[in-house]
Amino acid sequence: MIWAYIITGIIAYLLGSISFSVIFTKKFAGFDVRKKGSGNAGSTNVLRTAGKKPAILTLLCDIAKGVLAVFIAFLVGKICKADINTSAILIQIAGICVVIGHTFPIFFGFKGGKGVATALGVLLITNWQIGLICLVFALVLMALSRIVALGSIAAAILFPVLCFFISNNYLIGDNTTKLSYVVFGIIMASIVILNHRSNIQRMATGQENKLIFKK
Repeated sequence: MIWAYIITGIIAYLLGSISFSVIFTKKFAGFDVRKKGSGNAGSTNVLRTAGKKPAILTLLCDIAKGVLAVFIAFLVGKICKADINTSAILIQIAGICVVIGHTFPIFFGFKGGKGVATALGVLLITNWQIGLICLVFALVLMALSRIVALGSIAAAILFPVLCFFISNNYLIGDNTTKLSYVVFGIIMASIVILNHRSNIQRMATGQENKLIFKK
């Protein structure tokens, strides 16, 4: 099964390496989003620098990357007739690798985004219940604080906690896979938190940018 793990990881990483934020800002605004605003290749920076349309397209496509990577891992498990634990690990490898690909895209000079939207896609297809809880939790925090990074980080931390308490509604998984999903959640949360370390520093000093909700 090692070959299945390797192939799944490579496909997920390459899929994650498609930087839609760069593609859409170049198409709609004529510039590379990594050279504007915060320099981050994510939908929030696209929104601030290029407008709503490319930002929405970026968000949806980044989420779709996560969904597709996990679905491909699911199919690989079916093709290999893998047991539930092996299938769960395939999904977890895909989830981690697609977020790493988004963060360090081989097609775009290894300079990508922070992986939040892609991680959300992974969560929603891996376990829709956990994904929705994390999404609502993040949105509430963002609305209250007007700080996107705070909601993202908090939801990332919540993910492995929910994996510990919730054993149903997984695409592949049950009580026997709980530990692997908790470890998976910790790894995913760690990646998101590390990608937001500059935001954490700015939040600590009160310098983090806030969203402005127009009436």
